[in-house]
Amino acid sequence: MAIITLARQVAAKGDEVAQDLAAKLDYKFITRKQIEERIIELGFPQDKLPKYDERKPGFFASMAKDRDAYQNLSQYAMLEAAAKGNIIIIGRGAFALFQSVPNHISVRLIASEKVRIARLMEEFGWNEKLAKQHIQESDANRNGFHKNFYNIDIDNPANFHMLLNTGSIAINDCGHIIAEFTRAHITPTKEAEGTRLVEEMLKAQQVVNKLIFDYKIKIEFLHATIEDNTVVLYGVTDAPGLVEQALELVRGELPQYQTRSAISIVHDFNQFR
Repeated sequence: MAIITLARQVAAKGDEVAQDLAAKLDYKFITRKQIEERIIELGFPQDKLPKYDERKPGFFASMAKDRDAYQNLSQYAMLEAAAKGNIIIIGRGAFALFQSVPNHISVRLIASEKVRIARLMEEFGWNEKLAKQHIQESDANRNGFHKNFYNIDIDNPANFHMLLNTGSIAINDCGHIIAEFTRAHITPTKEAEGTRLVEEMLKAQQVVNKLIFDYKIKIEFLHATIEDNTVVLYGVTDAPGLVEQALELVRGELPQYQTRSAISIVHDFNQFR
């Protein structure tokens, strides 16, 4: 029926709301651990995951190939899950990834700093100073993660269908509000169009991963979309021959689609990397 994404502040009870909502709708809750495990299964080094997973990459990490590999594999993992339908995904920029999908519902869970500090102090036995420091670091990391990977402001309420304050709204009520909105908002037409679009997004991500990881195509920031039965490649390279090579490989992988390049040719681009 729907893809529901929850973006949450630390100590805003994101997992608890997701679990309650999953029970109310009989949806599958894709946990943080499940996404992490799938990214590693797809080939991302486990020891490098903490540099990128819902964190703002440091300067050198943001310039490394691992940064793009993480984004491609994490997006594949989320699209793969979404293709099965009726899921709840928490974090990882999922609200940004599915922003254009008609049967997607995005929710932001927040709470006041005072409430979040009290929750962390109770859960971990921390003092107020340590709890506040953790909140500041987490908020900065999540803001930086979304800016770096999706160029989107997680604090902009316009990016979500609704914001819910778990400091003043009980978990059960949050679940009820989201569940009722889902039932009212998602029509059969939206579901059918969303299912089609997610399938195309998954195919596009699959072919990008093949180009990068199997064929070792050296096009920076490579990504793809499927538009009007055409696979469109985006990225940057200083080698025009790579563009035609990539298009030819896409034709072999997805012969049912036309192909087109929107890749930018920038001479001497690699000297800046």
